[in-house]
Amino acid sequence: MHSFGYRANALLTLAITILAFMCAFASFSDNFNSLTPTAEVQVLNINWFQKKPDGDDEVSLTLNISADLQSLFTWNTKQVFVFLAAEYETPKNALNQISLWDGIIPTKEHAKFLIHTTNKYRFVDQGSNLRGKGFNLTLHWHVMPKTGKMSANKLVMTGYRLPETYR
Repeated sequence: MHSFGYRANALLTLAITILAFMCAFASFSDNFNSLTPTAEVQVLNINWFQKKPDGDDEVSLTLNISADLQSLFTWNTKQVFVFLAAEYETPKNALNQISLWDGIIPTKEHAKFLIHTTNKYRFVDQGSNLRGKGFNLTLHWHVMPKTGKMSANKLVMTGYRLPETYR
């Protein structure tokens, strides 16, 4: 007969194999979820728009951020990292991204929110490129699963413009 060590090894190998298949199935099943997140951002006020002494433009905005990201949560979702970025073009760079706000959503119950805030991080352009500049506000999210690979996506909101003169 087999010894206790051989039997324990066989049992442990079987358990790890079953666990691996369950993790692979969990990761694979996330591909069948229909994701329908919605978001809206309103720029309520431009608190200040100034040229700093070093020549860079700086903007402070008051924002209303409303989003419903509940469809991103499944039984395999651990948390969702979300951030709002201002995106614009300059003669030097085809894409400039500046993070204005971010947060971690731990549960589905917290995934529907309305936040009234000023930009959490400084909106600074290295140069004098922001006067009269149109920009997009983009809500990015990264879904962190309990098992499997992380996924990321975004929702682009267009039609925002900064004033022609400093305030």
